[in-house]
Order: sequence, then C-alpha cells, then structure tokens
Amino acid sequence: MTNSLKVLALGFAIILGGCASSAAVSEADEPMPTEAQAGAVEVQDEGGVSDPFEPVNRVVWDFNYEILDRFLVKPLTKGYIYVTPQFVRTGLLNASENLSEPASAVNNLLQGKGNDSLVSVGRFLVNSTVGIVGIFDVASELGLERKEEDFGQVLGVWGVGTGPYLMLPALGPSDFRSFTGDIVDNVYWPMTVIEDPYVIASNVVKVLETRASLLDQEETLNRSLDQYLFVRDAYFQRLEFQVKDGKVKAKTEEELQEEEDDFSNFEDLLKDM
Repeated sequence: MTNSLKVLALGFAIILGGCASSAAVSEADEPMPTEAQAGAVEVQDEGGVSDPFEPVNRVVWDFNYEILDRFLVKPLTKGYIYVTPQFVRTGLLNASENLSEPASAVNNLLQGKGNDSLVSVGRFLVNSTVGIVGIFDVASELGLERKEEDFGQVLGVWGVGTGPYLMLPALGPSDFRSFTGDIVDNVYWPMTVIEDPYVIASNVVKVLETRASLLDQEETLNRSLDQYLFVRDAYFQRLEFQVKDGKVKAKTEEELQEEEDDFSNFEDLLKDM
C-alpha cells in the first residue's frame, strides 16, 4: 500500500475523532502500516478487532463524512486557511497543544516514563512563560520535544483491551478504552480551570489543522473500496502504534508483497470500472 493511502486513512481516523479529545495529533501518529480493501476482513480476524455495532457504525460514518465533513468541517477548513496567515495558524496550534502538556506529564509518569514526564513539565513551563502561553514553541528549540501520551494509552499499557469499536456522531472513531481515556484527560489541570469556550476553540483549531493537511489527498480516500473499513483499521493500528511507542512487529517481505499485490489489483479494478 502506498504511503499516501496510509497517511490518508490515519488522518481521517484522527480528524473525525478530533472533537472527542483535547489531545493533539503528534508526530508519532504519522505514516504507519494499515490494511484496507481486500485485507480488511483478515485484519479483523487476526488482529482481534471487535466491531459488533458495525451496521450502526456504518450509518454514523456516512453521516460524519458525507454530511458533517462535506458541509461543515471541510468548508470551515478552507475558509480558515483563506483568512488566517500561516504564522497565526502555527501560533494557535502551538497554544492548543500546550494545554495538553500537563496531561502528558501525568500519563507518562503513570507508564513509568519519568524522563518523558519531566520533559512534558519542562515544555509546559517554558512555552507558557517564554513562549507566551504556548504561542511560540520555544521548548522544541531548546531540544525538549513533545512526549504526548493520553490516558487511553496508559490503560493499554496496563493491559486493558480496547473493547468494541464505536463510530460516534460528530465525535468520530472511538472505543471503550479510548473513550474512558478522553474523559480522564479532560479532568486534568489546566483543562478543569479553563472556560469552556477556550477549550472548544482549542479542539476546533486542532481539527481544522488536521483537516487542512488532508485536503490534497482526499481523493485517495474516495477511491477506496470500503471507506469505513479503511478508516477503522487505521484507527486500531494507530492505537497499537501509540501504546507500543512505535515498536510494532515489522512485516515480512511476503506480507509486504501481498499488500502490494492487493493494491495493484485494486488499481486494475478501478481502471476496468
């Protein structure tokens, strides 16, 4: 499967779930293995994906993507890009991501990552002061790179399973473990003392910026045989990638060749159509 397909499936899984959490999209969420089209059922059987609500989930997916994204999120994103200078967009995103640093500090600590927890604390202190409430990412310039972790990942490290897959109206892809993690992350300081309009604005900025990064690749998703399976499988593999800190089992050459053959067959089918 090509990198553009991998990034796109992951991106749409993230963006349609962006309003459900205050956690920002990190660099660790970028290109990663994902099954699609003909291999989707195989992933479900071998990976233990639980999707007992698939009929309802599919209806909600159609609503989220065909209506909410098409008539609300996408137009808002284009308008946001048109009227907002890039340096302003960067500052707003930095400030939004800065709010999640205390949660990352706690979640890193709960996983036994003491050094990463200290880095998150340091980033918050530096960016909130020298960086003017996080508008400028001074911490990264000092070598303090983001160590984003959410409570859903903590539960995964502790051995808690994901539970059934959920496609929530407006909130997008989720599962029982992640949904619980989102609730916990939103009760960490400073989210508990910030007025709701600012929290909502922070989440909106993250969603718009993620959607903006996918505008040029949207047609690739539209060409997929089954958009629902495409995004669902990307979502679960993203969870595994996060919980294992990117240390997922590498695919063999035979598996990679099989994926390439599947995608070639998919392209031939499109040409025939």
